[in-house]
Amino acid sequence: MPYMTRETSKADLARTVSVLPNLRYVDLPEGFFSDDPSSRALRQELQHRCPEIRSMKYHAGAESSFILLAHSRLWQNLETLELMGLEVEPDTLLYVLASLPTLQEVKLGEIPSLDDTIFGQNNSLPPFPPLTALRLEGTPSITATGLIAYLSRPETRELLIRLSLFTTGVLLQDLHEVLSCAPHLSHLHINEAVSRSFPFKPVLPLASRSLRTLHYEIFSSSHTPNPPSDSYYTYVASSLLSGALPCLRELYVLSPSLPELLLILPNAPFTGSDKSNRFSTGSSIYSTASQLGPMFAASGSSSHGVSLDIYTKPPESIETEWSLTSLELPSERNGRRGSVSATRPMSLISSDRSGSPNSGNGRSKESVLVGNGFGGYLAVPNEDGGGRGRPGSFHGRRASQGSEWMG
Repeated sequence: MPYMTRETSKADLARTVSVLPNLRYVDLPEGFFSDDPSSRALRQELQHRCPEIRSMKYHAGAESSFILLAHSRLWQNLETLELMGLEVEPDTLLYVLASLPTLQEVKLGEIPSLDDTIFGQNNSLPPFPPLTALRLEGTPSITATGLIAYLSRPETRELLIRLSLFTTGVLLQDLHEVLSCAPHLSHLHINEAVSRSFPFKPVLPLASRSLRTLHYEIFSSSHTPNPPSDSYYTYVASSLLSGALPCLRELYVLSPSLPELLLILPNAPFTGSDKSNRFSTGSSIYSTASQLGPMFAASGSSSHGVSLDIYTKPPESIETEWSLTSLELPSERNGRRGSVSATRPMSLISSDRSGSPNSGNGRSKESVLVGNGFGGYLAVPNEDGGGRGRPGSFHGRRASQGSEWMG
C-alpha cells in the first residue's frame, strides 16, 4: 500500500478491515504501532474484526496494547512480532511472548531492561519461546552467555535457523561459541562497530555445517590509517580457509579487499615475528593477515574448492549498492588454486545466473535502462555487443537479493 494512502486514509482503512475477518497481513500507518490517537478507530476495528492477523509491531508508546496481548488472547495466531523501544520489564515481556503459541519470529530492539536473564532458567517465569528467527538490535546487555543459555535448550537449539545481531553485547571473538550451539542455523547477520583490534589470543574459527548466508558487517568506530576492523576480516577469512564453513554460499562484508585476501592468505607468512611482510605495501588488511595469523586455531587446512559469492561495499559508503565477486577457494587436498571473478555492482548482474533457454552463452543477459524522453527506453549495448530492443521494454532481469524482514 502506498505510504501516503495508509497515512492519510485511516478511516477508509478502518472501514475496509472491518469486513475482512480472514485478513492476515496489512500495511498499517506508522502511528498505529505507537498507539497514536489518530489510529484508535483503526486499532479497534483490527482487534475486533481481524483475529487471524499474523504479523504485528509494537513501538515506544504502545506498552498498554502490548501487555493486552497476554490478557485478552488477542491474535493468537501471530507468527511475527517486532518490539522496538518499549518500556517493559523482562518478566512482562516473557509472559506476553508465552501467550502467543504460534510465534516464530521476534525482533527486539532498544529495550533498556533486556539482559541475559531473559534467556535464563527461572521456575517462576515462562521461558523465552523457541523461535525460527531472532533479531536483537541495540541490546548491549545481551551477551554470548545469554544466547548460549537460550540455545542450550533442545527445543530451541533444533528450531533456530536465522539469527541477527545489531549492536549487541556479543563479542565477536565469542561468536564461534554461539555458532557451535546452533546446529541448524542457516542465516547469521552481524553488524557491529569496533574500536579495538581482534584480541591477540588463540580463538577457534567460526564453524558451522548448516550456515549458508553470513552477513559479517564489521566497521571501525573511528577513522584511522590502520582500522581495527581489518583484523576481524582476517579472522573470518581464516575461518573460511580452515574449511569450518563448508556450506557457506553467500558472504556480505564491509571490506572490498576480502576476496583478494582469501586468495593470498594461505601463502602469507603466518608468524607474528616476521619483519619482512611482503603484503605490507598493499592494503593494511594484508599486513593484519600476517601479523594475526597465529591467533586463529585450525587454520592450517583449507577448504575444498567451494564456490562462494562475496558481496562487498566500503564501510564509508554504506548507502552504495553491493558488489559481487564469485570466488572459488583454494584447495590443498586436490591441489587446485583459488580463482576469482571480476567484482561488479549488483545492478549489472542478472539474478538468473544459471542462464536461460534463450541465452546461448549459459547466462542470462544484462541490460541498462535509459529513458528516451518519450516514455520508453533506449536499448543500450551490453558487453557482448547486443542491445536490440523495442521502446518501453528490456531484456534480462534485475538482480535481487530477496531481502527478508529478519535479514
